[in-house]
Amino acid sequence: MKEARYDAVFWDIGGVIVELQSIREGYATFLRDLTTEYDLLFEATVDEWKSTLGTHFKARDGTEFRSAREGYVKATAAVFDGEPPANEEWWPLFESATAEAMRAEPGVVDAIHDLDEAGFYLGIVSDIDDREMENMLETFGLRDTFDHITTSEAVGYTKPDARMFEDALDAWGGDPGAGLMVGDRYEHDVAGAKDAGLDTVAYGEAAAGPKADYVVDDLSRVPAIARGD
Repeated sequence: MKEARYDAVFWDIGGVIVELQSIREGYATFLRDLTTEYDLLFEATVDEWKSTLGTHFKARDGTEFRSAREGYVKATAAVFDGEPPANEEWWPLFESATAEAMRAEPGVVDAIHDLDEAGFYLGIVSDIDDREMENMLETFGLRDTFDHITTSEAVGYTKPDARMFEDALDAWGGDPGAGLMVGDRYEHDVAGAKDAGLDTVAYGEAAAGPKADYVVDDLSRVPAIARGD
């Protein structure tokens, strides 16, 4: 049997495991439901919500973590002129809308299960809140396939901060050169992982660059790359 080229595969979540368009569709459904429930003007609500959420993330200092949930709370408060209903009243609308819209990237679920069954170490390195991570992975039946999960909420920083990759590599304990990182953003996922010593798979041309070892538009190719086929 041919020896595997790599021992571990690390994955981003947004744009790699979860389709970003489906996340945006979930936001849109939530805002439609919110405006219907509370008799708000739809276009004004969308503009204010997106603007406030964008400001929340832009206010981060360098690579410091800023909670997405806190951003959603701020953005929703803003559409009510700072006097929103209690979180427990509107939050179920958000959770149901985003959960129903969520889709996995083509081929990724089978690819991860294939790697898990083949005995590869599997990790996550993602700029995400812990609760969102749990919801997303549970939705696709992937939570138990991962040996360790590194989130920005746990580390306190976002990629490409070296501390994100150090946390993932420390948990694994293997040689970084025997690890592979799959990501959809060049500076954050690909360059950040390469600088930490990992080989890299750029998912999509937008993630391609000089520090990408492989460029794929089909995630079903990742197991073959990991095996060295």
